[in-house]
Amino acid sequence: MKRENSVEVHQLTRNFGDFTAVDHISFEIPKGEIFGLLGPNGAGKTTTIRMLCGLLKPTGGEARVLGFDVAGQSEQVKRNIGYMSQKFSLYNDLTVYENLWFYANLYGIQNDRIKQRIDDLIEMAGLRGHEKQLTHNLSGAWRQRLALACAIVHEPPMLFLDEPTAGVDPVSRREFWEMIYTMAGKGVSVLATTHYMDEAEFCNVIGMMYRSRLIALNDPDTLKNNMRGYLYEVDCNAPGKAEHILKSLAEVEDVAAHGVLLHLLLSNENEKELILKILSENQIQVHRIERVLPSLEDVFVSLVDQENRQQVRTDIE
Repeated sequence: MKRENSVEVHQLTRNFGDFTAVDHISFEIPKGEIFGLLGPNGAGKTTTIRMLCGLLKPTGGEARVLGFDVAGQSEQVKRNIGYMSQKFSLYNDLTVYENLWFYANLYGIQNDRIKQRIDDLIEMAGLRGHEKQLTHNLSGAWRQRLALACAIVHEPPMLFLDEPTAGVDPVSRREFWEMIYTMAGKGVSVLATTHYMDEAEFCNVIGMMYRSRLIALNDPDTLKNNMRGYLYEVDCNAPGKAEHILKSLAEVEDVAAHGVLLHLLLSNENEKELILKILSENQIQVHRIERVLPSLEDVFVSLVDQENRQQVRTDIE
């Protein structure tokens, strides 16, 4: 049986004059799933999320959120979603409790339910003991928790998060995503934009954006399993020198530093011995070279490299 979709996007496009910010993207988000929009700054992620929230009209294509057309029914979209913007948008001169009370009233929560709803959100977000604290005195991680609580005060079935954990430490980011998982388990659909590769692992499906287009769309494991080529991890005594040499070789698809190690992508498994020979001839001692499973970062770098090479070929033609 086909699952119900919370979001349906078909050939969605947004132009600003001659600049195309979002270029004919298509995807679906089934109810209760977490969809991650992954890509660098300027890829078009925020423009996409603003169109889906009814804040920006598309130039072309169409999108429906919870059955509402984002272009013609933007007010219905806004009333039925939760939105956590990239920039912290709460009131710094109000306390934690006052911010929650304000948003509960803004979304029309009935007076006899407000107190209980706020109490539930304080418990869910781990804000107990911070209720009377002014928002501007909270750390970045605690402000993000409060922003999430305010975004879901009206219990929306669809939640949009734009770079929700930017600037937050890794432990707090993991705790934040555990709250998102809990909500998804209760049937809430989530679209989150991020440029953190580890965060993308939390998503059921990932859309990788680059230069305004979706260049990949699948679950994390499939994206990694489908990565072309053979990926090796290289441990050597001069990784910087080795990277410089390997980048100039036609046999090497890509090479990138991972700490003191190198990740080397080859199109042919038999080229491994040639690589060892060339490094040895350049007085580079290889301690270890072994085949490894790619990370999402490896996948994204490989896809971006393909896109850039294709663009160069197009420009030449």
